Amino acid sequence: MSQPLTGKIALVAGATRGAGRQIAVQLGAAGATVYATGRSTRERRSEMDRPETIEETAELVTAAGGTGIAVPVDHLDPDQVRRLVDRIDAEQGRLDVLVNDIWGAEPFITWETPLWEQPLDDGLHALRLAIDTHIITSHFALKLLVRNPGGLVVEVGDGTTEYNASNYRVSFFYDLAKTAVNRLAFAQAHELRQHGATAVALTPGWLRSENMLELFGVTEENWQDALEKQPHFAISETPAFVGRAVAALAADPDRARWNGRSVSSGELAQVYGFTDLDGSRPDAWRYLVEVQDPGKPADVTGYR
Repeated sequence: MSQPLTGKIALVAGATRGAGRQIAVQLGAAGATVYATGRSTRERRSEMDRPETIEETAELVTAAGGTGIAVPVDHLDPDQVRRLVDRIDAEQGRLDVLVNDIWGAEPFITWETPLWEQPLDDGLHALRLAIDTHIITSHFALKLLVRNPGGLVVEVGDGTTEYNASNYRVSFFYDLAKTAVNRLAFAQAHELRQHGATAVALTPGWLRSENMLELFGVTEENWQDALEKQPHFAISETPAFVGRAVAALAADPDRARWNGRSVSSGELAQVYGFTDLDGSRPDAWRYLVEVQDPGKPADVTGYR
């Protein structure tokens, strides 16, 4: 099995579950050493109050062929992030890939409720979790990443810049958070270009995360049972799909062509040729615009 990222060092901030976990795993499958960070450990859970842990993620990275290292970090705490980066520097002397996938704000988002009726403290805390964590992490980690040319920063959000610019994302605070994350990638791309590094905003499609599967009352093995409740769920993808997108970007010697751009897992699959675990290439954001949003009947023909 080819491992093009052997010798590369990656930090996946927010690797406990969902997209972050599988980004870490797929980087490991490509041979990378991956520092997997988050707040949920075997000793303590975050506000998400879910069973997944960063230790499990690190073990999955190692089982996939890489080296997984779990580090408990609250990315709102600059001192913890500084110590994390100092540790990576001391142990590896370099950082090649930074993935800002930190979120954990779902308990604080109020859906389909106008701003003036929402709990203000919850909304502001959601923004801190979604935006401040990324800024704090990049502030410390980029100093190490730019030490060697060719570094990659991936800002993981929800929705492309094009889609988010013309569509309200269901909640004021969620809308603002997901728009801002894409802009973080754009701004970092501008500053990193002169150092030979690349920053990209990346969105998965409709993600079959642990939380989403639980919401629909299904598992990965029987996820299609959820189509009775939500037929458009047929376009959904596993977290491994966006994980393979990040691994493909990291292994591409010409990754600078994506600098400052906002892309989706489905778009990158068409370029790099990777597939989801079932061999398909779901193009969720094109489907959303062309099928779901116009109110057409669910039909994924030509979209996966």
